[in-house]
Amino acid sequence: MRHGMKLRKLNRTHSHRKAMFSNLAVSVLTHEQVKTTLPKAKEMRSIVDKMITLGKRGDLHARRQAFAYLRDDAAVSKLFDVLADRYKERPGGYTRVLKAGFRYGDAAPMAYLELVDRDPAAKGAADKARVETETAAEEE
Repeated sequence: MRHGMKLRKLNRTHSHRKAMFSNLAVSVLTHEQVKTTLPKAKEMRSIVDKMITLGKRGDLHARRQAFAYLRDDAAVSKLFDVLADRYKERPGGYTRVLKAGFRYGDAAPMAYLELVDRDPAAKGAADKARVETETAAEEE
């Protein structure tokens, strides 16, 4: 019986699942929207919401807890500087899951996981900045 077993296993080992959720959480916090399978998106809701709650706490211990899970300096700094200020008045429910049809290869149900009051310019901003610096370096 599965009493008290809350999380989905997603056909992965514990270490693979932990790394996958950490990477996906960094992507959601960085780009503020990500397309993934529906079970992963539903599982990620609680993880991202907990990270934003840590960001709203804002103390050193919360920052260390967030870094221990995310392992990305840029995502942690955005979480505590930008996202904590954006959601300071909101009591919860920072993410939404939008169904996005089925994947062509294996007909897996797909979904968008996005932050509620997301910044549309955040998606792909790091890539755009990288391309601009590369083109500026080539011109010089």
